Amino acid sequence: MLTAECGTARKAGRLHQQNIGATLALPSDEPAVPVMATDMPMLDSGIGETTEFQGHDVVVMNAVRDEASGEMLANETLQAARVTARFRNVAERHGRVDIAFQIIVPAAMQDSRWQVRFHPRMEILEEELELDDILVTGKDYRKAQLRGYQQYERFLRSIITDSTRFIDRHQLEVFLQRNIPEVYALQSDTSFVSDERFASIYGVTAQQAVEHYTRGLLVRRNERRIRDKEKMFRKYVKAPIRTSHLRLDTLLVNDAGEFVYEYVQTVETRPRLRRIDIRLSGEVCEQDLVVYKVPESEPLTFYISSLSAFVDGRERYLDALISRRVDVEDRARLQFAVGDDSVRPELGDNFTEIGRIKAVLASLLSEDQLVLDSIVVTAHASPEGSWQFNTELSKRRSCSVSQYFSDYMRRCRDSVIRAEGVHMDFAGNISSPLRLEIPFTSHAVPENWPMLDSLVRRDAFLTDAQKEAYMAHASEPDPDKREQAMRGDDSYPYLLQELYPSLRHVAFQFRLHRRDMQQDTIHTTVLDTVYMAGVQAIRDRDYGQAITLLRPYADFNTAIAYCCLDYNASALNILERLERSAEVEYMLALLYAREGDENRALECYRSACEANRSFVHRGNLDPEISALIRKYGLNRES
Repeated sequence: MLTAECGTARKAGRLHQQNIGATLALPSDEPAVPVMATDMPMLDSGIGETTEFQGHDVVVMNAVRDEASGEMLANETLQAARVTARFRNVAERHGRVDIAFQIIVPAAMQDSRWQVRFHPRMEILEEELELDDILVTGKDYRKAQLRGYQQYERFLRSIITDSTRFIDRHQLEVFLQRNIPEVYALQSDTSFVSDERFASIYGVTAQQAVEHYTRGLLVRRNERRIRDKEKMFRKYVKAPIRTSHLRLDTLLVNDAGEFVYEYVQTVETRPRLRRIDIRLSGEVCEQDLVVYKVPESEPLTFYISSLSAFVDGRERYLDALISRRVDVEDRARLQFAVGDDSVRPELGDNFTEIGRIKAVLASLLSEDQLVLDSIVVTAHASPEGSWQFNTELSKRRSCSVSQYFSDYMRRCRDSVIRAEGVHMDFAGNISSPLRLEIPFTSHAVPENWPMLDSLVRRDAFLTDAQKEAYMAHASEPDPDKREQAMRGDDSYPYLLQELYPSLRHVAFQFRLHRRDMQQDTIHTTVLDTVYMAGVQAIRDRDYGQAITLLRPYADFNTAIAYCCLDYNASALNILERLERSAEVEYMLALLYAREGDENRALECYRSACEANRSFVHRGNLDPEISALIRKYGLNRES
């Protein structure tokens, strides 16, 4: 044992002395023979997979079959990592990219009592994400792990789960036989004797008798073992076998007998994602001790190429008819006292509603392109009460609201004038930052029956029968009689409490005109915001949203969105009808390659390269085109 310990110490010392570091490599272009995590046969080199304590296949190691047990066991020597790194362009498809890299483990500096742990990390848009670890476990390390679990299982088996084992049955039977023979006789009797009857006859309960002959020392020792389960697990299992956050996609074996871990990570693309860096660190462990800290590797960089780079970002415009007049509408739910028309901010939500309308007025007054001409205030009332009373009340409330906000705007104007002053020209005309007066017009709608009809139809709490009863009163032309008839319905209290308050609102119509515009209407062009949002969605790689917005346009950008989601037939249908350009030819080549039509793909790719030589290099970034380049030896003259 001392010799073995000295040997591993010397190996660990050489690791520190040579400062062995883990780096990364890209997958080789030459195909290799993979051993998947589910493959059970052994390769000629003896590389295989073993099963961990709980039956999960998570450890890959140099292995041989034990002739006695038939199990796959690790060889004495496991090798340290030697990895090389390059950069690579990867293609984004379906809003995802597959990042593939290798970790090569050559025959160098490991021991069968060690476990090498690799921790790959991904840096993406200044965010660092931990990827699943890779473990290389030695035979003796695994044996020690399994031995720890076996010791812990023996400890668990020592915990008593049958409470009857704590009772000294012999002494209890002797006690009963000598002192209460009647009870002792019941040992073979299946009849039920309640604890109360037992106590009434013999002066002691059955529970008390059992507790007297229970071995307290054994109970306390068993309770202590239950409490110590976690501590004993840590004592015996110094290095638990991991079953989560582990990754082994593919194992490759080259001629030098090295282990090659093929790691593939699928990444959802994000806006502005152009590159991904992968770094690797790790440690060499002997049970629960770290004997060597592997230095962090240089990053392996992946540059993301996307078909979104083909998007045509030129602005698109629509013909539009612009009117000089602009109307803006808003509605406030102001509350009034019963029969009262004065605006009182302290009632209900009036303070919030009044503040919101003031904010709308402030924004309209500060608008550079629009001039506020007038404001129309319309007050509505609910149907309770007579039509004549509601008519007069609505008029008074409309006038009251108009006066309230007219006074507010006058105070705003006066405060601005005091702060900034007024300007007078040589003709005596006074100008101010605000218009001197904004006229208000008051209207009234005494009972808003159409709105009530709509609320009843859409209400989720009223039953169909209640709605039918309400609609049955609609034929009554006299509003007072109609409302009086409704009072007899069982739904009337609900209408009065829940729906009527929504009818008592004040509507505002702000009438404005476009500054410096003289004609009533003009024809012009405006930016097509829907189309440009679709273009931005492609750039953001939200291709589903891009298709939703761009489908009606059926142009080159629509085809790009279809192509990004592999809707190849839809993309081809658009591109084949467009005027041929280098970009169109290249996209057609890519789509024909996807469809397996290599002749047409080659023809379109050559046309694209002749029209724009940059596509010679672009072809290496798209797997569909790069496969054609390799197969047919294209672009060698370039």
